[in-house]
Amino acid sequence: MIFIALPLAALGVFLAGLAFPSTGLMLLVCVPALVAAVIAAVHHAEVIAHKVGEPFGTLVLAIAVTVIETALVLSIMLAGGANSASVPRDTVYSAVMIICNGVVGVCILVGGLRHREQTFRIEGTGSGLAALAALSTLVLVTPALTTSSPGATYTNAQLVFVALSSLALWAVFVFIQTVRHRDYFLPAVSPADESVHAPPPGTTAAWISFGALVVALLAVVGLAKLLSPAIERLVVQWQAPKAVVGILIAMIVLLPETWAALRAARADRLQTSMNLAIGSALASIGLTIPVVVVAAVALDLPLTLGVDNKDIALIALTFIVGSITLGSGRTNLMQGAIHLVIFAAFLFLTLVP
Repeated sequence: MIFIALPLAALGVFLAGLAFPSTGLMLLVCVPALVAAVIAAVHHAEVIAHKVGEPFGTLVLAIAVTVIETALVLSIMLAGGANSASVPRDTVYSAVMIICNGVVGVCILVGGLRHREQTFRIEGTGSGLAALAALSTLVLVTPALTTSSPGATYTNAQLVFVALSSLALWAVFVFIQTVRHRDYFLPAVSPADESVHAPPPGTTAAWISFGALVVALLAVVGLAKLLSPAIERLVVQWQAPKAVVGILIAMIVLLPETWAALRAARADRLQTSMNLAIGSALASIGLTIPVVVVAAVALDLPLTLGVDNKDIALIALTFIVGSITLGSGRTNLMQGAIHLVIFAAFLFLTLVP
């Protein structure tokens, strides 16, 4: 019952924050409410996953978080105008780096500490990483190299092409994951994971968890938006780059998926962690970019997608190391440490460009 009350309470804090947005007490209440919403979201996502089975369970959480994240990006774009032209780029780039290095790294490291070595199916994870590398290059790298429009931007025709390509690749990946080659994404049953052997919840309980999951994710994004002005003030006070705001908000929004992936790695179900990580990163591009492009073209909003040379180098390093890490189907501590070092470099070079 407490997991039903937590998202409702967090949503109530968000609504109260809309009425009293600038009070210090309200900001202090928002932080524990945000943590409670994340814990509730992970719980209900696991209930749904147990009911529908893998990989549908991880897909539910990935799509739910990404759809709400897309709505948050759009609201910032519409409110900020030209000043928010780089918000989609910063969000997508941060999500890719956080997931591919931070989430993957910590899951492999924790799993390696607890179980020495872990295994997963390279047939599914490898194809997902290849699709993610292609989309990241088309969306984040190529705009900085094209010549048809000034700066790190695309023309409208190029934007439409990239949007359709992103949506198509994501749709094909979901088809492969859930229909044609579903077995590529199924985790091995581990004795350490007692929840796998428990009877699945009933249909009514699963639908209640689905509704509570939506409420919890709405509360996470809403509370993140309430906290963002305070974060921006801290960034200005510390004289940090503006991109730090996007990183912090992306971290908050990705907390439910990160926690769920970490729990799966501890239970020796690294396949579930990989499903969440790769699927979330693909959804972040495959769903966010098409919607953002439609809004930018229809409303004539400025949109800057290309990253600078430093970030291009980090993207290339991420996928080179990722292809080695995910190429054997087995992981150990060293691989997790490498990804976490790249993640630390991403954070440090954002602060000290």
